[in-house]
Amino acid sequence: MYTKSTSTLSSHDRILLSAKQLFAQHGFENTSTVAIAREAGTSESQLMKHFGNKQGLLVAIMDRGWTSISERVHAVHHTSPADRLLHVLEAVAIELDRDPQMKTLMTLEARRVRKDGTDVLLSRGSRQFRSLLDGILQEMRNEGQIRTDLNLDAVRAAVIGMTEGLLRDLVVANRSELRADYGFEDVQKLLGILVGAFHEPIVQRAKAS
Repeated sequence: MYTKSTSTLSSHDRILLSAKQLFAQHGFENTSTVAIAREAGTSESQLMKHFGNKQGLLVAIMDRGWTSISERVHAVHHTSPADRLLHVLEAVAIELDRDPQMKTLMTLEARRVRKDGTDVLLSRGSRQFRSLLDGILQEMRNEGQIRTDLNLDAVRAAVIGMTEGLLRDLVVANRSELRADYGFEDVQKLLGILVGAFHEPIVQRAKAS
C-alpha cells in the first residue's frame, strides 16, 4: 500500500513492492495491473512504461529475488565445489525464509504457464542460477566429487526440485490443511544428505585408484 514510508521510493520500486504483495496474496492471474497501480499510488501507464506488461513485472520481481540470493552465495568462499553447492542451496532456503512473499511467488507462481502463451516463465536470474549450478556440478565432476554414473542435468533437476519442494510445502501448509511440520534445520539437514549422496561410493573410488 502507498504510505508515507513508501512515498520516498521511486514509482518503479513502489510498483515492484505493490505487485509483489498482491501477487503473493491473490495470485498472478487474479491481480490486475489497475489494482497494482492503485496500490502503488501511480498510474497504469507508468506500470506499462517501466515493465511492459504484467508478466514483465513478475520477471522483474523474480530477478530482484535472485539478486538477493546471489549476493548471499558470493559472500562466502569454500574449500570444495561440494561445500559450495550445499551453501548455494542453503542460500536459497535462507533468503526465501526471510521473505515469505518471494517464497510464495518462486514456489507457486514462477513456473506456471500463462494464459498468453505456452512458455514457462524463466527470469534472467533463474537462468543465471541454473548456470551457476551447472558450473559447480561440473567442478565436482572434474574433482571426482560426484558419481560418474550420474547425469549432471538430472542432478541439477534433483537439487532444484528438492529445494523448491521443501519450501513449497511450507507455503501451501500456511494456506491449507496440508501438514508440513518442519523448519529450516530440517531443510538444511536434508539438503546436506542430498549433496552427500552424489559422492562416488568409497568402494568404487578405491577400485578406481
